[in-house]
Amino acid sequence: MNRKKKINQVLKAKVKKMNAKQQKTNKPKYISKAERAAIAEKEAEENTTESSTVEASSEPSLDVTSTEN
Repeated sequence: MNRKKKINQVLKAKVKKMNAKQQKTNKPKYISKAERAAIAEKEAEENTTESSTVEASSEPSLDVTSTEN
């Protein structure tokens, strides 16, 4: 009886592992600390570049609607 029980345990464990591998996970992929720092640096660089181009291209707005009589 013990031999049958042990064989069934092993087979059930294998089936359980296969089913677990087939399941889709919602966990995001791991990104190392160095990669996160590089990404943050790149985004900061892009934001500063975008803000400087926006400031350079923006013209002073004239408020025509508020005229005093």
